[in-house]
Amino acid sequence: MIFSSNPLLSYFTAWFGSFFIFGMTLTGNIRPLPKDRNFAEQIMRPIILVQIIFAGYMCTTSIFYVLNIFGYTDFKAGLNSFLVDANKLQITAQCQRYYVLAHASLVTGILLFMNYPEKQKNKVETKDVANLLLVVAVFSLPLSIIFTAIPGLSQFYYQFNSLSFMAGTLALAFAIPQKKVWNTGICLFLYLTNFYSALLSGFKEPIILSVMVLGIFLYPNYKKIVFITFLPALFLLFIVLPTYATVFRENAWSGDASSEDASQLALDAALNGSDNEDTNWDFLVYRISEIDMFTEYVQSTPEKIDFYGFKLLEQSFIAIVPRVFWPSKPSTEDLVMQRVYDAGVISRNSTVSAKPAFVVDAYLSGGGFGVFISMLIYGAVAQYISLKAEELFGGYLLGTALIYSGLFQIFWRGLSFEFIINTVFWSYITMYAIFKILKSRGIIKPA
Repeated sequence: MIFSSNPLLSYFTAWFGSFFIFGMTLTGNIRPLPKDRNFAEQIMRPIILVQIIFAGYMCTTSIFYVLNIFGYTDFKAGLNSFLVDANKLQITAQCQRYYVLAHASLVTGILLFMNYPEKQKNKVETKDVANLLLVVAVFSLPLSIIFTAIPGLSQFYYQFNSLSFMAGTLALAFAIPQKKVWNTGICLFLYLTNFYSALLSGFKEPIILSVMVLGIFLYPNYKKIVFITFLPALFLLFIVLPTYATVFRENAWSGDASSEDASQLALDAALNGSDNEDTNWDFLVYRISEIDMFTEYVQSTPEKIDFYGFKLLEQSFIAIVPRVFWPSKPSTEDLVMQRVYDAGVISRNSTVSAKPAFVVDAYLSGGGFGVFISMLIYGAVAQYISLKAEELFGGYLLGTALIYSGLFQIFWRGLSFEFIINTVFWSYITMYAIFKILKSRGIIKPA
């Protein structure tokens, strides 16, 4: 705020501020990290993974948007690089200040509740954790499919599908060093099936997460191999996926080709080159960062549209009620998209969703104060649930790595208020239901 009269200086002060927060928290300088595990063995905890993905995606990726404002394309200065839209730069700097405030509030909420006990109340009573993880993966997958067939309960499909993926990937990471051939084969089949489904989804995020999660789980046992293979693989995905997703959607979503044929066409375009030269740069500027949409919301609120106050929270509580109990319940998608249309972010005739991110909804609810309070609560709730999961399931492995990361993956990125509050509420109920089942089977017992 001190440098707000110089938008470029203000922007970079906020942008580098996020890296400062990363450095101070991940090294334990603000508050020591839990000492029950080394860094590599507790990556899935909120202070590390939630912060890196959520804040990293939110705060650091806007640099490409700023370069674009200065006329850069593919990191090369254009002919009009000396012509800068001063108003656009000013609003971008303002949004980046909200971002670093959100980042600081997020980690403050996490650190305030980061009290991991030295001894857990429960313990896992099984001789073979790898087999237990495999069983969870195998049973969760058909259960998720069953929920798709029950009207009004389709939201539970995503919970158990994600849990199955996490359990299968974690089981694969266990089976490989233990040289369990059958476990490795089954888990690898589940993993490749999930990866193939991600390819046919038309979205980039599931593909990236599939590779990233496996790398995280394998990292403690294969540090060098992960660095040599998974980091370049993720870098390659960021290069080819924009073209892949664009070509896939053009063919599959328009009905011109089946998902399988569209995937093949997209792979050919991504690997052999595409006529769309701006795809990758557009991805870096407008897709990997959401600051462009944020600037539009900031320009419309509160100048044209007043702050929403508690209205978005009220709509979130409506979204919690399952449609099976309230068939005429208002569409959550319509409720969210209404503020998108009101702000003029996209037109009603557009096929793009453009739902606001969590930090945008926080701003729309109450400006800077709304960002501060909402993100503080976000971090506190994310950390509290991680603690509760470890308490119920006997520690980090089943608690955070499996249950928390499987059921509460939405914390990694965050969505609009209605979607995230609904998902977290019902995932919390599901977590307790799974705990009761495992406890009744004697798998979890008091320590």
